[in-house]
Amino acid sequence: MSVPPLALYIGRRVLTVLVLLLFISFVVFSLLYLAPGSAVDILLGNQPRTPETVAALEAKYHLDQPFLTQYWIWLEGALRFDFGESIQSTLPVADEIISRFPVTIFLALFAFVLEMTFGITIGVITALRQQSALDRGLVTMTVVGVSTPAFVSGIFVLFIFSITLGWFPAFGAGEPEFFDRLWHLALPALSLAIVGSAFIVKHTRAAVIAVVDQDFVAFARARGLTRSEVLFRYILRNAMIPILGVTAMTLVYLLIGAVFVEVTYSVSGLGQLIVQAANAQDMPMIQGTALVIATIVMGFTLLADLAYMAADPRIRKQVLA
Repeated sequence: MSVPPLALYIGRRVLTVLVLLLFISFVVFSLLYLAPGSAVDILLGNQPRTPETVAALEAKYHLDQPFLTQYWIWLEGALRFDFGESIQSTLPVADEIISRFPVTIFLALFAFVLEMTFGITIGVITALRQQSALDRGLVTMTVVGVSTPAFVSGIFVLFIFSITLGWFPAFGAGEPEFFDRLWHLALPALSLAIVGSAFIVKHTRAAVIAVVDQDFVAFARARGLTRSEVLFRYILRNAMIPILGVTAMTLVYLLIGAVFVEVTYSVSGLGQLIVQAANAQDMPMIQGTALVIATIVMGFTLLADLAYMAADPRIRKQVLA
C-alpha cells in the first residue's frame, strides 16, 4: 500500500523538526557542564556546601551517572514536562513556565496582528503609489524600522506614549481579563511589531508590484470592476502567497524579541523569566524555558511551511511531485 505524497512530505517535515529538537535538547542539557564552575556548584546556588547537600544533589540529578545517562534521564523528564525545580524559587520549573506562558503568547499574537495589519496596509499603499513622495517617505520609515532593535524601539515607544502622553501603562501585563491585558500590552506589542511590520512592508510592496503588471489584472480593469474589487479579488489574493512564506520568520522574531521587550516593560512572560534565570544562574529554569521556546519556534515554523504549501499550488505541486 503506497503512502500519499502529502503524508510523506508532512512526515519528513515533522521528523526533521523532531531531530532538530533532539539536538537542541542535547545542547540545552549540556549548558549545565559548559557553564563556569562544576555542576554541583551551579545547582547549589546560594545553599551552603556540605557533604549532605552535595550528596543529595548528586542523587537527585543523577550526577554520579555517566553524562549520556544523565541526559537520557533528563530528556525522559522533559518529555513529561518535568524539568526539575528552580534554584531561585524551589518551585517546579514547569509550574513557573505554565504561569508565564499565556502572557508571552498573548504578546506575540498581539504583535503579530499589529505587524501584519500595518505591514500589509503600508506595503499595498507604497506599491500602488510607486515613485511618489508618499512611497519614498514610507519606504524610508521601513528602512529605519528594520534597522531598529526591539529594545531601542521599546524605549522610544515607552517614552512617547507612556511617559510623555500618558496613554498607556509603563510596565506590567495587567490582569488576565482580555481588555485590561490588551491595554497593558499595547506598547510592548507595538515595540515588537515595528521591525516585523517593516519587514512585511518590504515583501508586500514587492509582491503587489509584481502582480499589478500581470495581464489578468489589466483584464479585470477592462471589465469595468471597481478599484477595490480589483485590489481585493485579484491583486491581494495573488500577492498574499509569497507574503505567507515570510510569516514564519516574523513569528520566530516575535518570540525571540519578546525576551528584550518583556524586560523593558517588566512583563512577566517567558522572556523575563529566562533573563532572570540567566542572571541567577538558575540552570534548571534556563534549560526548561529554552527548550519550551525552541519547541514553540519550531512548531510555528512547521505550521507556516505547511500553510505556505497549501496556499501556493506551484509549491504544492513541486513538493508533492
